[in-house]
Amino acid sequence: MKYLITESQLDKVIFRYLNNQDFIQIKRDLLTYFVNSENDEYAQIKNGNFGCVISPELVEEISSFFSLNKSDSESAIGRWVGNTLQMKVNNTTTVGLMSASWLKLPN
Repeated sequence: MKYLITESQLDKVIFRYLNNQDFIQIKRDLLTYFVNSENDEYAQIKNGNFGCVISPELVEEISSFFSLNKSDSESAIGRWVGNTLQMKVNNTTTVGLMSASWLKLPN
């Protein structure tokens, strides 16, 4: 059986899913990092003036769990970040495995 749901209903479910991940926010300079634990070296999400950078693993997790294509998952994660930080997210990007340094937390 298939169900049709609106984008706002899907956002509510994805937001609840991401809220249950218990991300920790770390603010450094003008950037906000979302990590799984305080000891993490790399963030799952990094947000700043340039937009939102998301790890490929998180995009894949959301895509497979909710049967979405990757660009829709990126957009949903970006909306969640904007909602969580109470700010507008200009754009979202998924970094490749070779560009993981974009998500490395500074010392």
